[in-house]
Amino acid sequence: MKILSLLSRLIDYPSEALYEHGQDVLDYIHASDDLSEQDKNALVSFVSERFANSLLDWQSEYDGLFERGRFLSLLIYEHIHGESRYRGQAMVDLMKQYKAAGLDIGVRELPDYIPLFLEFVSTQGNENAKGWLQDIAHVLALLTVRLEKRDCNYSAIFQTLVNLSEADIDLDALREQVKDEKRDDTKKALDKVWEEEAVTFGGDAINGGCPSNTSKPSESQRRDQDVPIQFIDAANKLNEQSVRS
Repeated sequence: MKILSLLSRLIDYPSEALYEHGQDVLDYIHASDDLSEQDKNALVSFVSERFANSLLDWQSEYDGLFERGRFLSLLIYEHIHGESRYRGQAMVDLMKQYKAAGLDIGVRELPDYIPLFLEFVSTQGNENAKGWLQDIAHVLALLTVRLEKRDCNYSAIFQTLVNLSEADIDLDALREQVKDEKRDDTKKALDKVWEEEAVTFGGDAINGGCPSNTSKPSESQRRDQDVPIQFIDAANKLNEQSVRS
């Protein structure tokens, strides 16, 4: 599912390499066979707005959203296990899955970082990718409704991921759950939020990277499944090699 590699980049820290290729990103979204028209329109709106503003402003807002507090953490097991001992074992198990797929990540990278996870899932074929997304669909849905509550258009990306998973999730119930949540990114809340109990989910949620634009799988990883995403214009070529899907 090649679109996951692009969605991974859009969720990751905004980079200059990506920012220089806004039109290529739009073209890729329009051409994707994996997306519904509704999701295409939502993603196009997101990209158009983000790329119309300065990169520094985008990066600043990103820091405020995803690097303050726990509610919008991009670490999957933060939402499932919190700081419990199960989180460590879950990450070990996920690392084994990466290695079994022929992927290798740096020792300082956390395997449950959502952009890194999506890069991995994008290499697994459409049906397997759907299954992996279903495993974390409750986390993706929770992030969707929390971002909606903040009137943040990043919700469009996570809503798209939920839709791609085809998981049966009651978003209205989740919206009701978070309706009275107090913001955890204020100065007063930051010291307290890490002590609160993590949101937990039942079902087949998987058991248990550091947010940075260097958390992609390395160049030595397996690249045997399809054509990589490459953004090219007349003047320049994107200096990052995409992960194959």
